[in-house]
Amino acid sequence: MYAKGNCEAYGPVKNACTLQFLCYNADTLNNLLRKGLPVIQARPIGKIQLIGVLGVLLTSLLPYAAEGQTAAPRGPSEPQAPLALPIVDTPAETAPAAATTTPTRRKITHVVKRGETLSSISRRYRTTVAALKETNRLRANGIQVGKRLAVYTTQAGVPAAPRAARVPRVTRATLQARALREAQEPRFKLDAAGSEVPDLRAEAAIIYNPETGKVLWEQNSQDQRSIASITKVMTAAVFLENDPDLTEEIVVQRADVYRASTTYLRAGYKLTTGDLLHLLLIASDNAAARALARVSPHGAKGFIDRMNTKAAELGLVSTHYADPSGLLSDNVSSAYDMARLIAQVSGDHRIASIMQKQAHTVQAGRRRISIRSTNQLVRAGDVDVLGGKTGFIRKAGYCLATLLRLPHGGPQVAVVVLGAKSNAGRFWETRHLFNWLAGKAQDIIAPPVEAATVTSSN
Repeated sequence: MYAKGNCEAYGPVKNACTLQFLCYNADTLNNLLRKGLPVIQARPIGKIQLIGVLGVLLTSLLPYAAEGQTAAPRGPSEPQAPLALPIVDTPAETAPAAATTTPTRRKITHVVKRGETLSSISRRYRTTVAALKETNRLRANGIQVGKRLAVYTTQAGVPAAPRAARVPRVTRATLQARALREAQEPRFKLDAAGSEVPDLRAEAAIIYNPETGKVLWEQNSQDQRSIASITKVMTAAVFLENDPDLTEEIVVQRADVYRASTTYLRAGYKLTTGDLLHLLLIASDNAAARALARVSPHGAKGFIDRMNTKAAELGLVSTHYADPSGLLSDNVSSAYDMARLIAQVSGDHRIASIMQKQAHTVQAGRRRISIRSTNQLVRAGDVDVLGGKTGFIRKAGYCLATLLRLPHGGPQVAVVVLGAKSNAGRFWETRHLFNWLAGKAQDIIAPPVEAATVTSSN
């Protein structure tokens, strides 16, 4: 600062490095210096602006340096204590921040998994997409699942964070195994009378005695439901009612196989109507059902009308057909109606003999087609199956209609299960119902009583 004449320090000190001055005309500069006051004498008036800038800079910097000052603020006549910065002891074992481990490059072979992209792989190994493409000579960003990629990764001392533990994924096989274990365990409950009866997992079921027409046990047996490929039982019955020539050879057409879902046939195949019946009832072939309806005397459309007419003739009041294969969910019936139908149709040897086969081979021109029964009860052979047909579409669930004979030459019973939760479930539900009935046969199935003959005398 610049003082003209004599000056004297005045006033209390508000900051350790801040001084306030009041100028007088009494003292000289030497007097101020003896008092310990730092006085700067500016000679050229033109340098006042430069000195002012320096003063502002010093005023802004001195408070930071004063943070380490431990001396108490002094008075106007006390000598200025030297400023000192605080000293922080640094442990000898602490390495300087600039000294880091030298990055190393190593080669890793990565197998591409489902859902991974070059971008996600590059982020995982701390590299770039361009480096991955150059190393593996990739032209595009698309990669196939299972492809092995060479990856050069650079890691600075500390390895990458460990991957999170993989959550086990529930596979389709796991779900099927779980459903099988549940289906294999029979369930029972008490009825209103306190008797132990089956507790069914399926939507509807029935045990029916065709000899007496008596319902031995039922659950929702009158409910109308989609029946899927059990429809083919009526298809076979309608086709055979005119006693056709089963050695007649026909040619499969494109309309027969179009969106047939389950079929062994192709357009142009040549085979007999007898082979079509085997494909229909053993392998549940949808194209075979269409071909039989098409070559019948009724034609494709008239065949469906005849199916509904025959259902009415048999008294199947809850039954209606929309196509000969059962692919359409509009093919509906009830467990009660299907029990009566399977018992009726199994009396035809031409149908029953086919439904009892575990496997069969048909000849389509030069091609041999080997098929196996969709009915696991037939394939297992531990139950006397007189007739049966499976069925499945999403809306119907897993269905099975069977005519069985109780052990030791016992009576016939029709067991129908509709809307089971799994493929294995429908067969195990049927076994559980059959075994329950076999254990109570003498109590539930009474021998038929012959009607007394009444004679009248004149």
